Amino acid sequence: MIIAIDGPAASGKGTLARRLAAHLGRPHLDTGLLYRAVARAMLDRGEPLENPGRATAVAAALDPDHLGETRLRDREVGEAASVVSAHPGVRDALLAFQIRFASRPGGAVLDGRDIGTVVAPNAQVKLYVTASPEERARRRLRELAAAGEAPAYETVLADLRQRDDRDAGRAAAPLRVAPDAIVIDTTELGPDEAFAQALAIVTDRVGA
Repeated sequence: MIIAIDGPAASGKGTLARRLAAHLGRPHLDTGLLYRAVARAMLDRGEPLENPGRATAVAAALDPDHLGETRLRDREVGEAASVVSAHPGVRDALLAFQIRFASRPGGAVLDGRDIGTVVAPNAQVKLYVTASPEERARRRLRELAAAGEAPAYETVLADLRQRDDRDAGRAAAPLRVAPDAIVIDTTELGPDEAFAQALAIVTDRVGA
């Protein structure tokens, strides 16, 4: 059973994916960390993020064993990841790893922005998790505050809107709702409510 969860930044898809994976006993992959790892490597080397050739080379040599590094969650890395993920070569270089992960015996839970449309178009369950930009900005602000960062709310909101535009407007695997995905709007939902909705959908699609 493959569960594909897509959606914009700070919508709650990652939290939901991790919780579903734990509940169902399936491996989980936050595919955004792959792009963040490429971006972090580019930043560390002083490489221009807009250079598709260099970004693709870094992606091709990526070691997925280091996806747990705390720094990958930094705001700077997240913004950089949105830039490098727009390069078709980067997406191609990382696609094979994601497909292999999704094809594990027993299935897996993957979250990102093109799981249901590109990585696992035949997934048994496809969810698209979203929330209003304002609510997502508030959530991201709380995350950043917990990490010791204190940007202004207006700055975080503007960054999210810019990322949304970049993710939805890129030529390679843009962020969009798969035709057979079920949308969960978490603007007014807490984590437990979102989880209950998602689990009910999974149960309905594939059985208890």
